[in-house]
Amino acid sequence: MYYGARGIVGLVKPTYRPGSTESFIKLMPEGVGFIALHVGVSAGTDQEFQDALAIAEKKVAKLAKLGADIVMIMGAPPTMVHGYGADAETATQLTQKYGVTVLTATIAQVEAFRALGIRRLVGITYFKDDLNRKFARFLEDGGFEVAAMKGLDVPFADAGKIPPDEIYAFAKKVFIESGGADGIYMLGAGWHNLPIIELLERDLQTNVVSSIPAQVWATQKRLHIRAPVKGYGRLLEEMP
Repeated sequence: MYYGARGIVGLVKPTYRPGSTESFIKLMPEGVGFIALHVGVSAGTDQEFQDALAIAEKKVAKLAKLGADIVMIMGAPPTMVHGYGADAETATQLTQKYGVTVLTATIAQVEAFRALGIRRLVGITYFKDDLNRKFARFLEDGGFEVAAMKGLDVPFADAGKIPPDEIYAFAKKVFIESGGADGIYMLGAGWHNLPIIELLERDLQTNVVSSIPAQVWATQKRLHIRAPVKGYGRLLEEMP
C-alpha cells in the first residue's frame, strides 16, 4: 500500500526537536502519509506560545496546498495560553478558510479525556508554574477537576533527555500525593513517555492521556481509520 492511500496528515510541530514526529508516525498504520512543518518555538516561553498560532496558520495554508487531508497543530501550550474554547474556534476558522480538516492537540486531548470517562485528573509537565497555572485553568474552564498540575524542574530544551523512569516516578508521586484521579495527563510532546503509559495505568489503576497517543487517536477518527496499537495504554489499545 502506497503512502497516502489511507490519508495524508499534515503536522505542524511547535519545535524542531526530534521525537514527537517519529512517535506519531510510529503509532499510525501503514498507508498513511505525513508532511511535517515547524513553528520554531525554542525557549518555551509564554510569549512564544502566544505568537505560535499566527505562525501555525501559515503552515496550515501551505499544508492545504500540498494536499493534506487533515492538519494536526501539535503542542498543547500554544492553544492553552489563549484560554479554553480558543482551540475549537481556531480549528473551525482554519478549516473553513483553507478547506482542510484542522485539529489541535488540545481538542484531541480533551476528546480523549471524555472518551475515557476522565473527570478528575492529575497533570504533569516540564513547564514552569506560571504556565502550569494557565494549563490547569484551561482544563477547569472545560469542566474538569484538576487535582494537580506539576512540572518537573528541567530546562525546556532538555525535556527530551528526561529518562522515562524519572517521568514514571514523578507521575506516580504527584498522583498519590493528590489523592488519586480518573486519569493522569502528561502534557507536552517533548519528553519520551511512551514506554511508561501502560505501566502507570496498570500500577495506579487509572487512565493515562499523553500528547502523541491522543493526537494519533483523534487523527485516526477523522480519517475513518481504526488501527489499535497495544503497549501504549488503553486509549490506543481499545480505541474508544
